[in-house]
Amino acid sequence: MNRNNKFVITINRELGSGGRTVGRKLAAQLGVDFYDKALLKELQEKYQLTEEEIERLKGRDQSWWATLKRTMSGPNAVDTFFVTTKDGRFGLLETEEVFRAETEILKSIAKEESCVIAGRSGFYVFRDHPNHLSILIQASMPCRVTRVARKQNLTKEEARAVIEKVDKMRENYVNTFARTSRYDTRNYQLVINMDELTEDDAVALIMGYINAMGNEKK
Repeated sequence: MNRNNKFVITINRELGSGGRTVGRKLAAQLGVDFYDKALLKELQEKYQLTEEEIERLKGRDQSWWATLKRTMSGPNAVDTFFVTTKDGRFGLLETEEVFRAETEILKSIAKEESCVIAGRSGFYVFRDHPNHLSILIQASMPCRVTRVARKQNLTKEEARAVIEKVDKMRENYVNTFARTSRYDTRNYQLVINMDELTEDDAVALIMGYINAMGNEKK
């Protein structure tokens, strides 16, 4: 990955591994924006960004993502970008439509700017991107249970149940749309186990890897 050109870093992570925090801190360290499911869901629900609507926006403005970012807080944002669903109702998008729309949003973001993206099968969406670093952040089940229990104020039994449910949902999502497993390490250039690392340790490790990659290309 060359930091001198537009780049995209994707982070796939296990619930309770601290991967989302690592992603945010890494983005701050690199001076770029961080994107995750929460932002994409907000965009889709607020602006009804189906794949068809994105194509319409791209046809009108090839830099539609940059335009949307500038207008998201403006008074005319909803009038400009909010559309109805196919059946005329303002409702949630279907799963396949969500995936296609997310893919278009993510690719448009990466075209406009360097960024760090957490989840959303980013490793698959950007598998052919010329300047992409793919990372998997994991942790052992005991560490994950302890973290989730603390952050969500759950018992360890409840935390384990949440983790197992989310693991299954995420694996099914990746299997369905990427036709692979999120646990297949061949999908990543860097795999980090967080058991004995802080989030800052992980960011330092990733930065060291990025710098080493840059030195190899000189």
